[in-house]
Amino acid sequence: MNQKLTMGSSSMDRQVVTNFNASSLVGSDLAGVTAHKGQFKGSALSGSDFSGADMTGSTFRGSDVREANFDGANLTDCSLSTLDLTNASFNKTILVRTDFSKSGLGGTKFTDVRLTDVTLTMTDLRETIFEGCLFEGVDFSNSDLSGKSFDGQTFIGVKFEKAALTDVSFKGAALRNVSFHPGFTLTKKYFRMIQTIRFDGATMDKLTFAALKGMDADLSNVTVV
Repeated sequence: MNQKLTMGSSSMDRQVVTNFNASSLVGSDLAGVTAHKGQFKGSALSGSDFSGADMTGSTFRGSDVREANFDGANLTDCSLSTLDLTNASFNKTILVRTDFSKSGLGGTKFTDVRLTDVTLTMTDLRETIFEGCLFEGVDFSNSDLSGKSFDGQTFIGVKFEKAALTDVSFKGAALRNVSFHPGFTLTKKYFRMIQTIRFDGATMDKLTFAALKGMDADLSNVTVV
């Protein structure tokens, strides 16, 4: 009997400790914690430290997470959609099936990160910083990437469908099976946008090359592999 009560109490404790919905946690020290499937919806988390934490399966929707530190954290299967991540830091963060759709990412830094099957749709990424990243299976559909520099970075199976790509730079980047198709009938306006993208020194597979060539992209200094 006592053992059963103890087990029940322990289970309840675990449920309570991972439920932080609608909480005020500004500037909290959560570095290195383990909180699988944690609930942080509608919470104030600005300036909080999640560095090295294992937040697998957690939900942060609708929260204020400005200037938070997620360096080295495990954010596999996490939902960070429809929230404010302005000036947050993601250095060497584990991002697998992480959802950032419709979030505020102005000044947010992704450095030395491998983004795998990450969702970055319907998001303004013009002021987001990507450095030393590998994008695999990432979906940028319907996002604004105007003026972004992805120089020297790697893209595998990435979708840029219906994305705003004016003056984007892929200089020295590696592109494999990357889709730039708008998902609708190609228009002169879309052709003009594609022609502003810089691919100098990039390498790409034959299918990506052929698709971009069909949209009149400037591929004069591209290596096909």
